[in-house]
Amino acid sequence: MLEVLVIHGPNLNLLGTRETNVYGQETFDSINTRIKEEARLLGVEVSIIQSNHEGEIIDAIHNSRFKYNAIVINPGAYTHYSIAIRDAIKSVDVPAAEVHLSNIHAREEFRTKSVIAPVCIGQISGFSGDSYILGLRAVVLHCSKSKEI
Repeated sequence: MLEVLVIHGPNLNLLGTRETNVYGQETFDSINTRIKEEARLLGVEVSIIQSNHEGEIIDAIHNSRFKYNAIVINPGAYTHYSIAIRDAIKSVDVPAAEVHLSNIHAREEFRTKSVIAPVCIGQISGFSGDSYILGLRAVVLHCSKSKEI
């Protein structure tokens, strides 16, 4: 059975109350419930973590190589400057999809650049909580196709 790690970066634990005009009113717990339900429908195991600390995110990525087939990551603000998270993803042989609730390409200039995306299999942004669902589907599809080859 495929096992997927979902990583929520900084401030995402405040979803539903934080800048609802940008990130929507769906809560962190609601998104996690939806992720778990989608995983069940897809027949995959999912583990979910959230951290406001870059080092904890890096440790989770490093440890993923021993347990997980794929990663879905919303690096939050680290998207735009964390070379350390980028290097961690690049260093492990675990495909990752970057996801964002808002369309980062339609926001402030400093938010339009992702240093993480180039080391991921793809990026999904702008679909609110559905970005996580689409990211989960994408990594499952990617892993399924990789097994066929």
